[in-house]
Amino acid sequence: MKYLPLLWASLWRKKLRTLFTALSIIIAFLLFGMLQGVNNAFNRTIELSNVNRLIVISKIALTESLPFSYTQQIESLPGVARVCYQSWFGSYYQDPKNFVFAFPVDPERMFEVYSEFKLPPEQLEAFKHTRSGAVVGADLAREYGWKIGDRVPLHSTIWTRKADGQSDWSFDIVGIYTVPSDRSQENQFFFQHEYFDEARAFARGTVGWFAVLIKDPNQAAAIGAAIDKLFANSQNETKAQTEKEFQMGFLKQIGDIQFIVTRILIAVFVALLFATGSTMTQSVRERIPELAVLKTLGFSDTRVLLLVLAEAVLLCLLSAAAGLALATALFPKLKNMLQVVELPAEVVFAGLGMALLLALAIGLPPAWRAMRLNIVDALAGR
Repeated sequence: MKYLPLLWASLWRKKLRTLFTALSIIIAFLLFGMLQGVNNAFNRTIELSNVNRLIVISKIALTESLPFSYTQQIESLPGVARVCYQSWFGSYYQDPKNFVFAFPVDPERMFEVYSEFKLPPEQLEAFKHTRSGAVVGADLAREYGWKIGDRVPLHSTIWTRKADGQSDWSFDIVGIYTVPSDRSQENQFFFQHEYFDEARAFARGTVGWFAVLIKDPNQAAAIGAAIDKLFANSQNETKAQTEKEFQMGFLKQIGDIQFIVTRILIAVFVALLFATGSTMTQSVRERIPELAVLKTLGFSDTRVLLLVLAEAVLLCLLSAAAGLALATALFPKLKNMLQVVELPAEVVFAGLGMALLLALAIGLPPAWRAMRLNIVDALAGR
């Protein structure tokens, strides 16, 4: 710590140059935090997929509906414990920016298949018996200040009402669910499928997909094949897959997130390495006589090397910490898109680790040169 004032003075010897170097590192690690956070969120979604569930969609595409009558047929197959169904509602609250993940469901089936979703029994009963009832995640309720008893309007970008041709729907909140194992799932909105099916203007008697709870996850492939065989050669053939496979397939429709993020970050850090490396080398070159004086005063070669290296570490770690702090503050803004409430801690620690590696990469060459300085040649300007 006694060398910190010396390090700080050396670092800010050229204030403008240091400021621009720090800003480039801050921006790079802000980008690292946001992109790696997005990647982490998608990977987490896949990792948390339930091995006891299959997702059954249309063989043509996820956007194609399936007959509601498939429910009982799937449930009659050996190895199937329970079946629930959902449809994509595509809605927002008051403003298009306030997107809401809303789904029409069967109340009883939904909370049996998704047992990790916890809803008090009296609220589940109210959901079953309230046609316009809805239950919302605790995080979603906090975000908009909703509470039980509120009447909430949602605007659907897909579904219109047959009564008036309008896309505005209203629901009465009768319950608030929690997901102790994964709070990121507490931002969904569930309402009565029966109410939705009777009121919508088209596609009645259909659902978007089925979630199938199976008794033995080791039989997932066999049960999935049996489901597809059941509806083979029908007008609505199916594609059954594990929840993990479904999540992976859904993300691939967006793109290979891992590949995209990795390539962007490699490009950013290669550019950063050259920019900061040349700046650090120039800074040390300008201070060769000063480093020679330090050696004359008794500083060993190793101590001079460590001083120069510590300067690079200080610059990189402080700037990276500032960039990651900005990413941590901004990341919750993506909550509606990613269902993640905060930047994962592992991303922050990975970023600090990257900053340390960057510091070593840009600091070692000039530090090695400083260590090998010949005092006489350095003071003579040779």
